[in-house]
Amino acid sequence: MKAVFLDYASIDTGDLDRSSLTTAVENWDWHDATDPGDIPARIQGADVVVSNKVPLGRETLALAPDLKLICIAATGTDKIDLQAARELGIRVSNVVGYATPAVVQHVFALLLALTTRLVPYFQEVRSGAWQAQGNFCLLNHPISELAGKTMGIVGFGELGRAVARVAECFGMEIMVAQRPGCEQPQPGRLPLHELLPQVDVLSLHTPLADNTRNLLGRAELQMLKQGAFLINTSRGGIVDEQALADSLRSGHLGGAGMDVLSQEPPASNNPLLPEDVPNLILTPHTAWASVEARQRLLDEIARNILAFGAGRPRSCVIPAS
Repeated sequence: MKAVFLDYASIDTGDLDRSSLTTAVENWDWHDATDPGDIPARIQGADVVVSNKVPLGRETLALAPDLKLICIAATGTDKIDLQAARELGIRVSNVVGYATPAVVQHVFALLLALTTRLVPYFQEVRSGAWQAQGNFCLLNHPISELAGKTMGIVGFGELGRAVARVAECFGMEIMVAQRPGCEQPQPGRLPLHELLPQVDVLSLHTPLADNTRNLLGRAELQMLKQGAFLINTSRGGIVDEQALADSLRSGHLGGAGMDVLSQEPPASNNPLLPEDVPNLILTPHTAWASVEARQRLLDEIARNILAFGAGRPRSCVIPAS
């Protein structure tokens, strides 16, 4: 087989071992990144294409008659035209669960930094405010405890469940939102609009799809409790960013931790970038990116390729027609 990795630098900065991939396929074309105009030429003649964030649409896939397998170097499938792949007889596999420990610790890194006001207190130590006021401690920013608070979770798959387990260790109560777009009531879950007014923290773990895009708009953010915290380590398009900036400026929300934005990297006019948006922590889509998680990702891609070659495809998002 011939394989091509379209955006390898999005996974490996030189700190990973890619021998599992080179064992799975001997003939590789490695590309650190791929511009849209270069995609057709680079996948021409390939049996296997690996892509993290390079989009593969219908017109592009139709130009690759030899393509048999697309390996998504991620869990989300929104960059691949799955219907076109199905019609063209191309298998599509993804990798799930590889980053669970990394994402969970990032969720709580953001949440703990917000509730302890870690960033403003650190800035005040650096600026000399602590030294200047003469007391043994500063009490300029209110600190809140997680114990006894309620966390609402949107998206209760592996990640959502793992976050819930850790939240319970902090003494938090858990409420789970009904799956977006699901019309039938789900036992133990609440419609989103019923859940929002009851939670102190909302953590998002749902894929970006038609039924989750802008799931949290101005009206939904206003439904959250005064002082509630929002954590998003899923996809940026789920939250209306202008509405979030406005809610933070007004003081309605107590804080937000965002690891993802609607455009990545963000445009300079993204409403969450101005310095006057308070109680906001932005991280550059790194919740998933521990060394251990990225190595697991490469190794799982290799297993998907080997299983396909052996006639036993695994981790299939869709089967071939």
